[in-house]
Amino acid sequence: MAEMKRIGIITSGGDCGGLNAVVKGTAQMAHKQGLECYVIPNGYAGLYNLVDFDKLVNLLPERVDSVESNLAGSEAGHSRVKIKKIDDPDKYKRIKDGLSKFKIDGLVISGGDDSGSVIVDLGQQGIPCVHAPKTMDLDLQTYSVGADSTINRISTFVQELKTTGRTHNRIMVIEVFGRYAGHTAFRGGIGADADAILIPEIPVDFDYLYQHAVKRYWRRIGESDVHAGTYTIVVAEGLKNSDGSECYDESAGIDAFGHKKLAGAGKFVVQEISRRMKADPQTKDNMVKYHMYVKGINEIPEIRAVTPGHLVRSGHSSAYDVNFGKEAGAAAVLLLKKGIFGVTVAGIEGKDIKYIPTAEAIKQRHVDLDQVKLHEKLGVCFGRKTEDITPNFVELKGKISRHL
Repeated sequence: MAEMKRIGIITSGGDCGGLNAVVKGTAQMAHKQGLECYVIPNGYAGLYNLVDFDKLVNLLPERVDSVESNLAGSEAGHSRVKIKKIDDPDKYKRIKDGLSKFKIDGLVISGGDDSGSVIVDLGQQGIPCVHAPKTMDLDLQTYSVGADSTINRISTFVQELKTTGRTHNRIMVIEVFGRYAGHTAFRGGIGADADAILIPEIPVDFDYLYQHAVKRYWRRIGESDVHAGTYTIVVAEGLKNSDGSECYDESAGIDAFGHKKLAGAGKFVVQEISRRMKADPQTKDNMVKYHMYVKGINEIPEIRAVTPGHLVRSGHSSAYDVNFGKEAGAAAVLLLKKGIFGVTVAGIEGKDIKYIPTAEAIKQRHVDLDQVKLHEKLGVCFGRKTEDITPNFVELKGKISRHL
């Protein structure tokens, strides 16, 4: 195996918090190990076009100083490009020629499951890669950079939207990312004391959701001395109806990885709640009782959908993501130097660098429904009847592994 002298850093897929920490940790560890570290900009699009570059940015210590670990997004830039889908029979030779042109011996790539699948693909072509896990969806087998930052931002937005909700007696529906796994909706919603959380793992019984919503909403209105109240629903974009079908706007199209662009879950929930609200004779009685009713103008409570969208990816990173990002980048460099490729950094504990094969790391992890049952017992609605949970009591002995 050739000695590792120069490495490239790539960030790929969706942007999020903690990525600049990965870039910084990678560059700083490379410098300490006597390696040169270069930015390959624009994700896999940049890697494919590397052979056409005139020069690359060398992340020397003085350049790394300008990288703000706390800022979300990535100094290295992104694109949603899947190498296998490039219509070029010589695409791998082109990539290798680009790496050879700049004498790059290995790659640190930070991305999620789609980006990870490309890492597996590149490895099969003999290109040394190590994966620093990144996806705000938190659906990899390891912890992934961006999740904690996104969960905190979702929680903040949901909590803050309660002010406008209560002022207008609105039912607020906040749609967030989460195509197949609802981790960020789940944890962000719990962090904000949301009343209902709808995730892809649980098809929604809208009749049950409606009954939970109106019972709690009207109770709050009645208990308030100014008859003010709100009800908050957090919904992941991958929402499923009770029959298992996805609830989204089909006109949104397809993304570069071949996935349907999910949009419209929040509006779908609004429509379902509104339809039931209009048909419920108790609605008018309560509107009249609490002096809210105006015929033809204000006959049912307002139900409003809000989509923070890319705001949950942007801004600043959580301290946890900065810590994990720096450690993941640093560990990736050490793995490359050791000659360990095709793996995903799972974390650092003391002097132990933990890793697993990338092909295993990118297998999708869903929300633990036993944890959901616990929060259902605490009164949160997940769009289904509450199920009983019988806990197991487990005493931990010896060293306790850090939670990922």
